[in-house]
Amino acid sequence: MLLKGKVWKYGENINTDVILPGRWCHLYLEEDLAKHCLEDLDPDFVKKASPGDIIVAGKNFGCGSSREIAPLAIKAAKVSCVIAPSFARIFYRNAINLGFPIFESDECYQKAETGDILEVDIATGVIANLTKNQKYSSTPFPEFMRMIIQKGGLKGYVLERMKNKT
Repeated sequence: MLLKGKVWKYGENINTDVILPGRWCHLYLEEDLAKHCLEDLDPDFVKKASPGDIIVAGKNFGCGSSREIAPLAIKAAKVSCVIAPSFARIFYRNAINLGFPIFESDECYQKAETGDILEVDIATGVIANLTKNQKYSSTPFPEFMRMIIQKGGLKGYVLERMKNKT
């Protein structure tokens, strides 16, 4: 599975309150969450971004509270993935449980720029910068995690496994 999109690059320590400001935590519909994705960091992000675009950010992405709606807001905004040198562990787990792929790559953060076009191979972890003709590495997901992502999240993965056991 390949993900392809334009880069939106941000700094380090992007916390969950910046990803989805607390004043919107009462929302539950994905389309409502998407409207407020990153609005305190980049007020026009949702207006400028296109489906499939990619967020590249610095270390410790998703730090702060453990709110599950932070990765859900990014996914709902039709971002295909986030690439950062490191993620807060609870954000990492929440993202995978929601079927939203995230990749750890310091090299990509150091070299990619806003506007570059990236292509990410979810199976191998190879990130190709098509704009700069460069390749960056990230650790590929184990097969079971790829299956969770492909099924749209942990719920879809479990339902599929239960269906196949009967």
